[in-house]
Amino acid sequence: MSNKEFKNLEEQIMIMEYKGMNIPDKEYAKEVLLRENYFFLSGYRHLFLKSETEKRFLSGTTFDELYSLFLFDRTFRNIIFKNLLVIENNIKSIISYQLSKKYGYKESEYLKAKNFTNAPQKSRQVQDLIKKMKRQVRINGPQHSATKHYIDHYGYIPLWILVKVLSFGIVGELFAILKKEDQQQIADIYHLDVDILEMYLPILSNYRNLCAHEDIVFENHTQRAINDTLYHRLLGIDKMDGEYIYGKNDIFALIIMIKQMLKENEFKDMCLEIEHAINNLEYNLKTIPIGKVLDRMGFPENWAQLANITRKVEE
Repeated sequence: MSNKEFKNLEEQIMIMEYKGMNIPDKEYAKEVLLRENYFFLSGYRHLFLKSETEKRFLSGTTFDELYSLFLFDRTFRNIIFKNLLVIENNIKSIISYQLSKKYGYKESEYLKAKNFTNAPQKSRQVQDLIKKMKRQVRINGPQHSATKHYIDHYGYIPLWILVKVLSFGIVGELFAILKKEDQQQIADIYHLDVDILEMYLPILSNYRNLCAHEDIVFENHTQRAINDTLYHRLLGIDKMDGEYIYGKNDIFALIIMIKQMLKENEFKDMCLEIEHAINNLEYNLKTIPIGKVLDRMGFPENWAQLANITRKVEE
């Protein structure tokens, strides 16, 4: 196996030009490559290639187009990220409220094993998660200002404070081990079935981390597909072999999940931001149509109509 050797900026540009890219302003391209990283920028090349085997750029492809797609994904990722943070905060608040109301506000009370599911297949999971949460109290408690305040002044950390130092992933695990009646109370707030919310939370958590680490998001696919929803049908999404072609394990599936987790006005605002970002990208694309990007994202042409589907229609 040959090693990947360091290439300076001039060599990086030469590689792109050799593959058929048009780079009229090389000094500008060098500045972009220095700041953004050739490897990260190259991750967006696939839509501009003639084929994955030939690996040459479509005739007329410019450096600016590639960079525009890169910048679009950054904008899109930031839009998704800030809304996932809202969802994360909401679910933490709702879970901590429901459990504190029922099981008490001291960790010695709400972290008792009897407060969680008694399903035999989840007994190990319950014990493991209780240990994880106690570890967060021990490690992060003295470091975070809010938890430290409660430790110093009261000698305990209420769950509504502890959730600030729990990861989204741990909160998803917490929901999965709650008693059915507690899960139901929480799921009812979102008008979702318990099993649907339990499936959504780890997916949302994974996307939150993907966004936080600035990975490519717009074309990301998950291993697990979400269930068919009313939105698939109302948008008239096409099927192939009995399965919807969009909104199952692509980025549009994430948008559908977010739709069900945010308030209506929040979701509409998010869609407006996404629409603006797509329009801006379309203006900058010359070699490929915007439809090719939307297809990669799993977005149907009428995706924006999702914002206009109200709770009344859903119910």
